[in-house]
Amino acid sequence: MGIKGFIKDGVGQMAIARPDEYKGEILWKHPDNTIPNGARLTVGSDEIALFFRDGQFMGRFPAGRHVLDSDTIPFLGQLVDKLTDGNVFRAEIFYVSLLEFTGIKFGGRIGKLRDPESGLATELMVHGTFSLRVEKPATLVTGLTGMGVFSGDHFYGWFREQVLKTIRDRLAELCVKKQWPLLKVTSGAYTEEVEESVIEGVQRHCESYGISIVRLGNFNVNINREDEKRLEDFYEKAAYIRMSGGMEGYSQLADAEMRMGAAKGLAKGGGEGGGNSGLIDGAGLGMGLAVGQQIANQQSGAQPQVNLPGDPPPTGNSTPNPASSSELVTCGECQSQVSPGKFCSECGSPLAPPEPKTKFCSECGSQVSGNFCSECGTPTG
Repeated sequence: MGIKGFIKDGVGQMAIARPDEYKGEILWKHPDNTIPNGARLTVGSDEIALFFRDGQFMGRFPAGRHVLDSDTIPFLGQLVDKLTDGNVFRAEIFYVSLLEFTGIKFGGRIGKLRDPESGLATELMVHGTFSLRVEKPATLVTGLTGMGVFSGDHFYGWFREQVLKTIRDRLAELCVKKQWPLLKVTSGAYTEEVEESVIEGVQRHCESYGISIVRLGNFNVNINREDEKRLEDFYEKAAYIRMSGGMEGYSQLADAEMRMGAAKGLAKGGGEGGGNSGLIDGAGLGMGLAVGQQIANQQSGAQPQVNLPGDPPPTGNSTPNPASSSELVTCGECQSQVSPGKFCSECGSPLAPPEPKTKFCSECGSQVSGNFCSECGTPTG
């Protein structure tokens, strides 16, 4: 039986449609590229059928039922197999969904960003979902999937990488340029701005494949727990400083931190490495509050200079600190409080010699004032 008889016996009534089990796919390829003239093609309301020949796009069919007849559909004439006297087409048929595909998961590491208020480097991560839609079906087939068998995992995986790459670049740029506190970023305060910027940026990577990223959903930026705790501690201390009167509150908190840290260092017994590392680690807690002084300065309007360990000494004129009152003596002539010496720095009168320090006998422990103990006679010189 020849090809004409074969068509006459019923193959010409072939019905082509996407099977129900594949209707949730963004792309499906009909497995047979031999199509009889007169076959029925069914296209759903949310899809489009594309015809290709040797990798070249030939034509499309919108939603509805169509009879594949080269006499009524001009582009089918280019698909006719001449060896069959015009009774068979040679073509690859692709069904492309036009729906918006939602709930595509993505996630990964953004990297370290420096919090603008605390100066702490913080590790950020992101996870969420996005949706995409096919805008140019023919471009999708020729530009990304090709004429081979479609792989959904590979397809979605590529777009996940593009979204993550873009969000990594855009979020870092926004945080630096706008000086966003990272705890506010993770709280969702800037979700709308981030989403808008990411979608704008990722479109450049997707439009050449006929795809658009429509929106991000359940979009979250997270900090690992250790870094989050460090930031929370910093802001708690900063709030305490503001409520406690600026510089005075800073000094009190720094002193308390120093004492607490020193106590912890002593409790460690010198730290794991021996020596004084425990004390040094403890003292570092108080020194770390120097950045808090900057906050206090902003509240009070003052701009004192703070020198931390390792900083160069301050430049410019400086006035030495006067001697404390415990180091001064009273002149018997003018009653002025002056530094110890042989003569008064105010009136020049001789100063009384300092009273001898109290001594105790090394033998019996009695208080003595001379060269021998009055109780046991032991020399005290």
